[in-house]
Amino acid sequence: MNTIKNWKKSFFTIYIGQAFSLLSSSAVQFAIIWWITLQTGSAIALTIASVVGLLPQAVIGPFAGVWIDRYNRKKIMIIADSTVAISSLILGVSFFFGKPSMIFIYAILFIRALGETFHKPALQAVIPQLVPESELTKAGGLGQMVISACSMAGPMLGAFLMSITTLKYVMFVDIVGATLAVLTLSFIKITKRTMNTMGKLKVIEDMKQGINAIKANSALLRVSIPVLISTIVFVPLGTLLPLMVKQYFNGTAWHNGIVQTLFSSGMLIAALIIGVTGGAKKQFLMISLSVLSLGICSLVGGLLPSNAFWLFCVVVFIMGTTGMCFNIPYTAYIQKTIPQENLGKVISLVTSVMSFAAPIGMFIAGPVSEIIGVSNWMICAGILMLFVGLLCYSITRPFDEITPKEVKVSE
Repeated sequence: MNTIKNWKKSFFTIYIGQAFSLLSSSAVQFAIIWWITLQTGSAIALTIASVVGLLPQAVIGPFAGVWIDRYNRKKIMIIADSTVAISSLILGVSFFFGKPSMIFIYAILFIRALGETFHKPALQAVIPQLVPESELTKAGGLGQMVISACSMAGPMLGAFLMSITTLKYVMFVDIVGATLAVLTLSFIKITKRTMNTMGKLKVIEDMKQGINAIKANSALLRVSIPVLISTIVFVPLGTLLPLMVKQYFNGTAWHNGIVQTLFSSGMLIAALIIGVTGGAKKQFLMISLSVLSLGICSLVGGLLPSNAFWLFCVVVFIMGTTGMCFNIPYTAYIQKTIPQENLGKVISLVTSVMSFAAPIGMFIAGPVSEIIGVSNWMICAGILMLFVGLLCYSITRPFDEITPKEVKVSE
C-alpha cells in the first residue's frame, strides 16, 4: 500500500479535522445532558436521553455498515457531520420560539446519534486504508488520544458556555465545529479500494456476509461476550455520573465538568501510552485486566462517602484510564483480522450489538438507581464487572498466542 510510508500525515490530518467537530459536539452534548439534569433531576429522564442516543446505532447500524462497505466512506463522513450540524441548528433556533418539549429534545438527540451511526464505523473502516496492519493498535491509541483530548476539553467548554449563556446559543458552536471538520475532510485523499458495488444492493445478503465474517473469527466471538456484558453494566454508570455528582455529592455544573474532564483525561493518558508503545503484546490479557480495573473503580466509587468528592474524582480518572485498555485493542483486533470488504459491516454490527445492549443496561440501571441510589448501583455494577473480567481472562487466554495473520489464514 502506498499509504504505509506516509500514514501518519494522512491519519493525523483526518483526526485533526475531526477534532473540531468532536470538541464542539462534546461541549454541546454536555450542555444538553446538563440541561436535562437541571430541568428534570430524574435518572429516568437521563436514561431515556441516553437510550434515544443509542437507538440509531442499535437499529440502523447493521444496515449502515452495508452502505459503508459499498460506497465512498469519505462522503459518508461528510454527510454525517453535516447532519449533526443541521440538528444542532434546528434545536438552537427552536429555543427562540419558547422552551422545547422533552420529546423534541429527544428527537434532536436521535438525529445527532443517527449521524454518528454512519460516521464512526466509516472512520474506523477508513483507517486500515491508511495505516499498515502492524501499526493499527498504535494508530488506534493515537486516534483515541485526539478523541480523548476533545472529550476532556468538551465538558469544561460546555460548562463554561452554560455559565455565561444559555443552551440555545451553545448549540451554534456545533455548527462551526462540523463545518471545519467537513472542510478539512474534503481536502484529504484516501487510497481507492475495490468497491463492493457489483450487482444490486442486497442489504440482507450483505449483512449475512458480515455475520459470517464474525462467526468465522473464534477469538472475536469469545472476547465479544465479556465486552458485551461490560457494555450492559458499565455504560449506565457513565450516563448516571451527572446525577451522582448532583444528588450524591451535591455538585454543580462545574463539579460535573470536572468529573467528565478527569474521565477524559484518563482516557487521553491511556491512549497516549498505547499510541506510543502499541500497548501490551497480549491484547486479550490487556482487555481482561481493563475490565477487572473498571470493576474495582466502580466498587470503590460507590462505597465512598458523600463528602469524598475529590476521592471520587481520582476514581473516575482511573476509570477513564483503564477503559481505554479494552476499547483500543478490541477495535484494533477487528481491523487486523476482518477483510476490507466486510470491515464496515462487522464494525457496524458489533457496534450495533453493543449499542443495543447498552439500553438494556440503562433500562435496568435507571429505575433501580432511583430506588436504591446511584452509589449503590455502582457497588453492584463493580462486583459484577469483577466476575466479567475473570470470565474474559479464562475464555480468551489461548488466543493471545495466535497472530492476526494466523486468524486470517484459518478463515
